Amino acid sequence: MSVFAMVLIGVIVLVAIMLVGIYNRLVGLRQTVNQGVADIDAQLRQRHDLIPNLVETVKGYAGHEKETLDAVISARNQAANGPISSGDEQGLRVALDRLLALGEAYPDLKASANFQELQRELAHVEDKLAAARRALNAAVSRYNTGRETFPAVLFAGMLGFQPADFHRLDDSEKGTVDQVPKIGF
Repeated sequence: MSVFAMVLIGVIVLVAIMLVGIYNRLVGLRQTVNQGVADIDAQLRQRHDLIPNLVETVKGYAGHEKETLDAVISARNQAANGPISSGDEQGLRVALDRLLALGEAYPDLKASANFQELQRELAHVEDKLAAARRALNAAVSRYNTGRETFPAVLFAGMLGFQPADFHRLDDSEKGTVDQVPKIGF
């Protein structure tokens, strides 16, 4: 076997090892992005699960606030059924704000331990949701950087690794959805 053939085989083996390393690294980074999306979904589901309890607690104190309660239930159902939509989540956030504002009109409701606990839990879920969104954006950044760095950039497209999108708020959500709800009692 000639020296040229051995060098060629060595280069081919080196490129193959490099491709395997690039592929495995990008798979790991892509999985982190997928986990971030799943974490946001889990937090949204937790938020949606808390809402019926909050509504039931408020119903006992604010029976004639049917319109607000129906709006929360409708927004929750719309946001919970189907793919995650920023518009649905914005509608839910607005409905929740209206529901939490009922506490101002009902002093007994403000004093209810159940209402206060549900309110704390909802604020905690909102904190975790904001953290999950930040974690997703960090994972997307690492993935896209890994995909676009040399030499991965030469092979990423061929290996099926497409750029990931950052979690973005649309204009109607900015300043409301990604913040802890303001609770004034």
